[in-house]
Amino acid sequence: MTQLFRSLIFVPGNNSRFLEKAKDLQADIVCFDLEDSVPDVEKPNARKLIKTALKSRKLYKSSIFVRTNSPNSGKIPTDLKEIVQEGIDGIVIPKVNNIAELKKITKTLSILEKTRKLKPIQIIPSIESAEGVVNTYHIASFGKRVSAVVFGVFDLLNDLGVEYTKYSEGEKYSRRKIAVDAHAAGVAVIDSIWQDLKDSKGLENDCKLGKSLGYTGKSIIHPDQISVVHKLFHPNKSEILWAEKVCKVYLESTKKGKGATTVEGKMIDEVHFKQAKALLELVK
Repeated sequence: MTQLFRSLIFVPGNNSRFLEKAKDLQADIVCFDLEDSVPDVEKPNARKLIKTALKSRKLYKSSIFVRTNSPNSGKIPTDLKEIVQEGIDGIVIPKVNNIAELKKITKTLSILEKTRKLKPIQIIPSIESAEGVVNTYHIASFGKRVSAVVFGVFDLLNDLGVEYTKYSEGEKYSRRKIAVDAHAAGVAVIDSIWQDLKDSKGLENDCKLGKSLGYTGKSIIHPDQISVVHKLFHPNKSEILWAEKVCKVYLESTKKGKGATTVEGKMIDEVHFKQAKALLELVK
C-alpha cells in the first residue's frame, strides 16, 4: 500500500454511506474518524461501523487510518480495543501535547498487537495546542511508529484564544515550526484543512503556501479537494532526486544484511524506503 502523504481525508465513522463511498476515493490516506465529526452518543456505533469496514479492507484503494479520540478524552483505550485489527494501517491521534501521552498509547497498542498477532501500526500525531507546538520535534521523533505529524489549526487557535480566519496571523509561527520540526525528525508533515469548500482558489493558494513551508501534503474534508491537493503536492525535482538516493542507498544496505542506514547524515529505514519508492512510482 502507498506510503505517500499528499492527502489525508477524514470520513465520519458513524456514517455507513460515507464509509462505503470511501472505497473509491483516490486519497493517499482515508481516515475513518471517531473524534470531532462524531457526537459522543454516536461513538459506540462509529466504532462498530469502522470495525466492520476494516473487514472489507481489500476493497479500499487507499491506506486506511482511524482517528481516535484525544488523549485527554479518556476514550482511547476503548477506541483501540475496538479498531485495532487486521486491515488498519495506522491511527491519527488528535491533540497530542507531549510524548508521555504517546507512551501510554503505544503501550496499549503493543499489547493489542501481540495478542492479536498484528504488525506494528503507524501513528500520526496531530499537533493542535501550544504545548504540542513546543514539543513537536520530540513528538515527531518519538519512534519508528511515527510516520508523519499533522497540523490542526482550529484547536490550536482556540488554545491561543485567537479567532479563526482564513489567513490568521495566529497560525503563522506554529505552521512553520511544525514543518521544520517534522523534517528535523525525518517524518512527513501534513498541513491543516481548508474549510471553505466553495473557495477552490483559496485552497490552491493555501496548498502552494503549505508546500513552500515544507509540508508534504494536506488534510482534507471533501473528495472534490483531492485532485487539487494532489496536483499541487506533486513531487518536485529535488524530492525525486532525494527519493532516488534513498532507494539506492537503502537497497545497497539491505544487500549487506543491514536495515536502517543514513543518507547525507539522515537516518532512513524501511518506512522511508517505502515512501521514496511510492513517490518514484508516482512520477514514472
